[in-house]
Amino acid sequence: MHLTRRAVLGATAAMPVLGFGNARAQASETIRIGVLTDLSGPYRDVTGPTSVACVRQAVEEFTAQNPAIRVEIITADHQNKPDIGVNTVRQWFDQRGVDVVTDVGNSAIALGINPVCVEKDRIHLNASAGTSELTAKSCTPNSIHWSYDTWCLSNTSGTALTRAGGDTWYFITADYAFGHAIERDTTRFVEAAGGRLLGASRYPFPQTTDFSAFLLQARASRAKVLGLAMAGDDLVNCVKQAQEFGLGRSGMKFAAIIGSITGVLAAGLETMQGMYIAETFWWDLDDRTRAFTRRVQQKLPAGVFPNYVHAANYSGVLHYLKAVKELGPARAKASGREVVALMKRMPTDDDAFGRGTIREDGRKIHPSYLLQVKKPGENRYPGDVYTLAGTVPAEQAFRPLSEGGCPLVRA
Repeated sequence: MHLTRRAVLGATAAMPVLGFGNARAQASETIRIGVLTDLSGPYRDVTGPTSVACVRQAVEEFTAQNPAIRVEIITADHQNKPDIGVNTVRQWFDQRGVDVVTDVGNSAIALGINPVCVEKDRIHLNASAGTSELTAKSCTPNSIHWSYDTWCLSNTSGTALTRAGGDTWYFITADYAFGHAIERDTTRFVEAAGGRLLGASRYPFPQTTDFSAFLLQARASRAKVLGLAMAGDDLVNCVKQAQEFGLGRSGMKFAAIIGSITGVLAAGLETMQGMYIAETFWWDLDDRTRAFTRRVQQKLPAGVFPNYVHAANYSGVLHYLKAVKELGPARAKASGREVVALMKRMPTDDDAFGRGTIREDGRKIHPSYLLQVKKPGENRYPGDVYTLAGTVPAEQAFRPLSEGGCPLVRA
């Protein structure tokens, strides 16, 4: 069962109006959150409707405690096209009074909307684009990068697997900014750990469904690890075809650098067993993550579990709304830059990611986890698909502040 596109587009969360006489003032001070996501393409399940549900969860929890603050949610499908994404955001700011854009998902779109947010002094709260450039030379005083980036997950997977004996790699890479960043960053960590890159195949995104030619090249390389620099439906399709070609039976390890529980559940344990995946949120990590998951699952189809992207939408929006409360809605709407500065000063704390911080470059800091998919029969209950293979502490999980080249960082 899936949420329909119509249902998602209509999923706005508008809090009750506080009296007819205050209607005009309330409308002018309404906080508007734009969820820019993939509702129809390859990242629909890994972002999409579940990201919207997690934003709704954050808004409902916040407004239950702060009923005087009015919040609305607006959604749009960027179709993985930068021109559509950028034009949608500009229209939101100019015509619909949107204050913050969240989710986004596509790295090219994320980089494209950054200057628009600076120009309009609105906020880019990125939960799902992978490029680490968002906190490097493309960082801005109006943006925060939540959950993960390619540096973080490449570090988690590349270093650990190479040190464990997977010292030769071959990549199959989505041919756009996101995939290139994954391949580049992971290769750096593989080589730093004493490994080698034997080759890479880049496939046209998003129109590729047949990965056979690329998989044959990977098999011919005799690499010990197949690095998958892709996500969403592409990841699921590629792994299924890799198993059909017998790459797993040949002893090659699969590393989904930007995989998630969403793809594991879609493909099933039979296909995904043994796969190594790096994530920054795991629904079954502790009592807080399980409590968050139970709450948001009331808004989701049966059997859907939030991944780290989905959880980041909840965590980021909740922290944003806490800053709005401190400043007051009118002041928060007047300057996104001021809200972001306050968000950086405030410690973060929520049921999805626990306690954390936001650095000067806009990087949200928390631990990262290397997880291995269980074999069929090892799982004990729905969603029990992982074994924890390793934890990278928060202070080591992300690129050092001094190495990113963000112009906001003081020398």
